[in-house]
Amino acid sequence: MSNFTTTVTEFLLMGFSDTRELQILYSLLFFLIYSAGLMGNLLIVIVTTFDRRLHTPMYFFLRNLSIVDACFISITIPQASVNCLVNNRAISVTGCATQVFLMVFISYVEFTLLTVMACDRYVAICHPLLYPVIMSPQVCVHMTVTCLFTGLLFAGFHTGYTFRLSFCQSNVIHQFFCDIPSLLKISCSETFSNMLSLLASALAIGGGCFVFITASYINIFSTVLKFPVKEDQRKAFSTCIPHIIVVSLFLISSSYVHLQPPSDSGSTKDIILSIFYCIVAPFLNPIIYSLRNKQIKEALRIIIKRKLSLKE
Repeated sequence: MSNFTTTVTEFLLMGFSDTRELQILYSLLFFLIYSAGLMGNLLIVIVTTFDRRLHTPMYFFLRNLSIVDACFISITIPQASVNCLVNNRAISVTGCATQVFLMVFISYVEFTLLTVMACDRYVAICHPLLYPVIMSPQVCVHMTVTCLFTGLLFAGFHTGYTFRLSFCQSNVIHQFFCDIPSLLKISCSETFSNMLSLLASALAIGGGCFVFITASYINIFSTVLKFPVKEDQRKAFSTCIPHIIVVSLFLISSSYVHLQPPSDSGSTKDIILSIFYCIVAPFLNPIIYSLRNKQIKEALRIIIKRKLSLKE
């Protein structure tokens, strides 16, 4: 049969809707949400960079997370919105491979950064006297570089392992961006080893990080509840609750997208869940941290006052 098949040179992505008017409406709506999410994350980067009081390990990792979220939200939505507006669903094999690599890389870095942030909160609350030594600037930089380097290896392996497959039966991806589960669905090669490697990676990386985060917060909560002063308990919880909410959002949305195989027809449910994973979670992260963090709000007020005074 392989002698009569043609190798795929480009893929066709799904749109947000089959109706032209709804395509334009959804594209504009998602682009507005994307713009707001991008500005929110960049605002946290600016605030935590220019306010010296926020030059601590906690805000160093928060700044890195905001940079990752800004990249995450920029990989799929802008191109998908433009494609719907110009009514063009085609994406080259190279462009698809690039998108897969970036999605896997950013997802990996985001999850490992959230794990490192849980470690930071654990040391700060459970071992406060050792905190400056354990979480020194050098250690924080090494942790971040490790997340990036291992993320490159992880994304490179899974991207290469996916695109070694042949795509000759269909070039229609039942998703509005390129992702590995959708590509495996349309491959005409044997994909059992690919699915096995994805499952093993999810259990090893995802499961390991989840266990570490859970264990960290069990120890944190048990320590905080022993604080004699209620105000100290409140302050400790206020630094942990935003992180817990962000981790929950990322885990729930990513689990729904990657652990549920895409349907053959590209259902609306698959599209909605993927939109939540790609845009809603990164969009909400800066809002969650800003609303729950008095230091960020105060730093933002100071920066705005400085800008206004310079204009006057």
